[in-house]
Amino acid sequence: MSRQAVTTILPTPALWKRFVLVAAGALLMAVNLSTFVYTGSLFPGGFSGLSLLLQRTALKYLSIEIPYSLLYLLMNAFPVYISLRFIGKRFTLFSILMIVLSSVLSDLIPSYQVTDDVLLCAVFGGLLNGLSVVLCLYGDATSGGTDFIAIYFATRKGKDMWNFIFAGNCCVLAVAGLLFGWTSALYSIIFQFTSTQVLNMLYHRYQKSTMLIVTEHPNDVYRVIHDDTNHDATKIQVVGCYRNAEKTMVYTVVGGDQTKALASHLRRVDPTAFINVLQSKEILGKFFTRPAD
Repeated sequence: MSRQAVTTILPTPALWKRFVLVAAGALLMAVNLSTFVYTGSLFPGGFSGLSLLLQRTALKYLSIEIPYSLLYLLMNAFPVYISLRFIGKRFTLFSILMIVLSSVLSDLIPSYQVTDDVLLCAVFGGLLNGLSVVLCLYGDATSGGTDFIAIYFATRKGKDMWNFIFAGNCCVLAVAGLLFGWTSALYSIIFQFTSTQVLNMLYHRYQKSTMLIVTEHPNDVYRVIHDDTNHDATKIQVVGCYRNAEKTMVYTVVGGDQTKALASHLRRVDPTAFINVLQSKEILGKFFTRPAD
């Protein structure tokens, strides 16, 4: 076999990076379940929390012990199909790796009590859960379940769905509160809120940002926007009130993870440009989103 053929077969550094990020996210999620989640009797978000709810319900009311991994894998079957068809094959394969690793490791890693304070379990458990999901997303994969749904709507409909997912999780917690008491359910809301805030703070790819750039060099500004982000822009003639000087405002919408680098490049083209960045809740119309592979 030629050296070129061997090089083609071997995974690239980018694939190894994705594998490490996904594996680290799966391990962190499993450790979090075996420590803070189990100690505080919490219910994490998405299908993970629903799997724990079914597992504990079967054990308490039917005296049947069902492996967490079995429930979690079964629930993710349909979302995996949706992802494979509408999002991307390689994205789905890495997501399956995350789902399988996290579920199997959750059954293998023994429970360990870090603290018996339920509030601390909720806060730090939510932090770790959010970090595990962020690691997975930076590996261009998802932790499964409702994350598939959020990413599908973000890429296909241009909507940021994470807060809607949080609202759905609260409905699951209402059922958990009726079955197992409201203390664990209410602390679980703190857990999920913390996790959602970590996610919104550290990961911005599926968010949208509106940029308003007042400049004297609109053509150079547009060229940077197009070359850096592959997005279009609109030029609007404006007048500065202080000096009554005519300028151009360049209006564009880009991904939330592109604004920082783009603003830096724009400042190099026009150091005197005035740049305003606004968060866009919803985009209607054509918007380029880098497809998942």
